[in-house]
Amino acid sequence: MTAEEIARLRKDYALNSLNEDEVADSPIIQFEKWWDDASKSEILEYNAMTLASTGHDGMPEARTVLLKAFDEKGFVFFTNYNSAKSQQLDFNANCCLLFFWKELERQVRVNGTAERITMKESIDYFDSRPDGSKIGAWASPQSMVVAGKAWLKETFEYYAERFKHGQIPKPPHWGGYRVKPTKIEFWQGRPSRMHDRILYTPEGEGWKRERLAP
Repeated sequence: MTAEEIARLRKDYALNSLNEDEVADSPIIQFEKWWDDASKSEILEYNAMTLASTGHDGMPEARTVLLKAFDEKGFVFFTNYNSAKSQQLDFNANCCLLFFWKELERQVRVNGTAERITMKESIDYFDSRPDGSKIGAWASPQSMVVAGKAWLKETFEYYAERFKHGQIPKPPHWGGYRVKPTKIEFWQGRPSRMHDRILYTPEGEGWKRERLAP
C-alpha cells in the first residue's frame, strides 16, 4: 500500500449519537449500558482494553489486557506482579485504559490510579481459570528475556508435572490491579468527524458531565 493510499483511508461514522440528556448520572452505569451493547454485538473480545503506563524513564508504554470486573470502585485486570507493566504501575500509579469498540463506533477512555487488589480477590479469580492458564502463570517470567521457545516449553512442562496431582495454587507473583477512575470519557463516532464526546469528572459525591469538542 502506498503512502497516498494510506492517507485516503477513512470511514464516516453514523451508527448512533450520544446526548447529555440520554447518558446516566454515573459513568459506571453508562459504561455498563455500553458494555451490554458490546456483549450483544459481533465484537469477539469486548473486554480487551489498552493499558497505558509510564515508568522510571518517563516513557509511556501501552499493551492490551483483559477487563475481568468493574463496579463503582474501578476496573480490574490481572497480571504478573514482576512484569514490566506492574513495575511501572508500582512506581507511578497513574494510568489510562482505552476500550475501542469499532463495530459500535465507540470508545471509552478511563484515566485513574492503579492499586493492587486483595489477596482473596486474586485467589478467587485465579481458582476460576483453566489449568493451562494457571500453569502458564507459574511458567512465564513475564517481560523477562528467556533462552528461547524451547525453554518456555520445558518450564511449562515442569510445572504441569509438578501440579498434576493436586490443586494449582496462585503464584505469589501473580494478582490483580484495580484502576480507580479520576475521569471517564465516552466517545461516539459521528458523521463529518463531529463526534460526540461526554466527559465525567468527580464533583462532590457524584460526577459532573461535560461535552467536549470533537
